[in-house]
Amino acid sequence: MLVRGFRETLERDPERAAVVARLAPEAALDLYAGLLRARLHDIQLKRWVRTGVISKAWLGTGEEAVTVGPVHALERGRDVVAPMIRNAAACCELGMPVADMLRGYLGSDDSPSRGRDLHVGAWDRGVLQPISHVGDMVPVISGVALTFSMRHEPRVALTWVGDGAAIFVLQNNQVALGTRLDRHHLPGQFHEWAASYGIHGAEFDGNNVLVAYAATRLAAERCRRGEGPALLVAETFRMGGHATHDEREARETLPDELFKSWGRRDPIGLYEEYLKERDVAPQRLADIEANITAEVERAAEEALRSRDRMPAGSSALAGVYAGNGVVQPRGGL
Repeated sequence: MLVRGFRETLERDPERAAVVARLAPEAALDLYAGLLRARLHDIQLKRWVRTGVISKAWLGTGEEAVTVGPVHALERGRDVVAPMIRNAAACCELGMPVADMLRGYLGSDDSPSRGRDLHVGAWDRGVLQPISHVGDMVPVISGVALTFSMRHEPRVALTWVGDGAAIFVLQNNQVALGTRLDRHHLPGQFHEWAASYGIHGAEFDGNNVLVAYAATRLAAERCRRGEGPALLVAETFRMGGHATHDEREARETLPDELFKSWGRRDPIGLYEEYLKERDVAPQRLADIEANITAEVERAAEEALRSRDRMPAGSSALAGVYAGNGVVQPRGGL
């Protein structure tokens, strides 16, 4: 029944179904690999928390499709994304090594941000390192998109925002920090927000990676035609706390039925069953899972070798201002 619902969600929109129909078989499996890579990255971080390697981690468990689908709908080497911390998978799906993503949590000298921040990015791969505060990347990515427009470049800039806060993907995971949606949001639907800004709007099932891909692909094509920005509303659920330190609080804050109902609609499990229904051999999927598992395990081992390579204190002064990237300290106190 759940897989039928997954399929019917796609089929009820002919335009999106047509986009998915053009998806090459290998590209469909790349989506599966991306979902697994995102989940296993989070599992590795959780292991590190439990073994004392790091103190806490911000996970995107259950929300992987909202990141993987849209990223795969863009043009690599051309388009730009600015992920929130729960969209960390945007980094590896655009080519950043998983080891570098893990080094971001270790704060090592060879991490992408040189130990400054666990919010990582790779501008050379089209990933703008995010600002921690949810929503702050909206004006930043709008500026990037404006630059594209002024240069007459048919490129897309995409960012994700939470429910409290180019293509903008409003990732409604039913909770803001530790406050349930029904306690902070007045009646009304998020899909109404696009009209209030005078821009194109659409909704998609955030646990259906194919719908996420198709909705973003259509929005990107619209943007490239010069038809203005788009706001996509993705309905999903955060299967945990704000971070690993308050998972128990999340279970106490939100009804248990929410975890059960959304857990049954896990984006990886649903897509896996859909692929089997489409005659993808279970062994093929098992091989992909084994390969991604080995990739993440190698990345963790590689990252841990950097654990003691902390940046020098003086490096905090580099790259702060434009120019040569070096701040000259003033004399005196």
